[in-house]
Amino acid sequence: MSRKELFELILRKQSFLCVGLDTDPEKLPKGFSKDAEGVYAFNKAIIEATLPYSVSYKFNIAFYEALGIKGWEALERSIKLIPKGEALIIADAKRGDIGNTAAQYAKAFFETLDCDAITINPYMGKDSVTPFLKYHDKWSIVLGLTSNEGAKDIELLTTSEGEYVFEAAMKNIVSYASDENLMFVVGATQPEYFKKVRDAAPNHFFLVPGVGAQGGTLEDLDQILTKDCGLLVNSSRGIIYASSESDFAEAAANAAKEIQQKMSLKL
Repeated sequence: MSRKELFELILRKQSFLCVGLDTDPEKLPKGFSKDAEGVYAFNKAIIEATLPYSVSYKFNIAFYEALGIKGWEALERSIKLIPKGEALIIADAKRGDIGNTAAQYAKAFFETLDCDAITINPYMGKDSVTPFLKYHDKWSIVLGLTSNEGAKDIELLTTSEGEYVFEAAMKNIVSYASDENLMFVVGATQPEYFKKVRDAAPNHFFLVPGVGAQGGTLEDLDQILTKDCGLLVNSSRGIIYASSESDFAEAAANAAKEIQQKMSLKL
């Protein structure tokens, strides 16, 4: 999905919502088997319920890897549930190796699973990112400033030039490719640094986790919106686990719709 197509989708749905499918078998509602088949059935219901309000789905790969080969099968089947052009499919894999290994990761997620995007940890340097960027019609989503407490351990250290590590990294990474296939992860819980992240990558899309359960707000994001939105805001637990009862799909739809309606006011 090109940047132009993504923006057109955002305008059509009046939304920049990304639904995170961090599907934990232990949290499935009653009636679902607590295994890979249950995960797939739950994903199917959530996707069908939220598709009118979402422009993206993010699959947290760890939840599927943990289930072994059946989990990978559930992941592949779940991806195929999303109609082409109706949502950007993100593999939240945070891969970060180099050379031929990175190239194989890119092949796995971009060719075999046919995802539109993958998250990448860039801290092994340029050669841990560029193999993914060779796929010009796919998106590489590189960690910028993350929402976790541990961000202070590396990302918020300062360099000898007085910049934060995340600033220096982002300013370097933007030179690897254009804003047509490179995004950054920027945590919604770090609003005091938003000016710095947007200055480092003025035109790039940001994937923003941390809204809702982690404490981030849509209002804080106004300062990093761009003329073509420039944001995909992820919500996982607040949507997929909006209810643990038989009305879970309806509750997920309502939660997604509530966020979408707030987003529409910003477009």
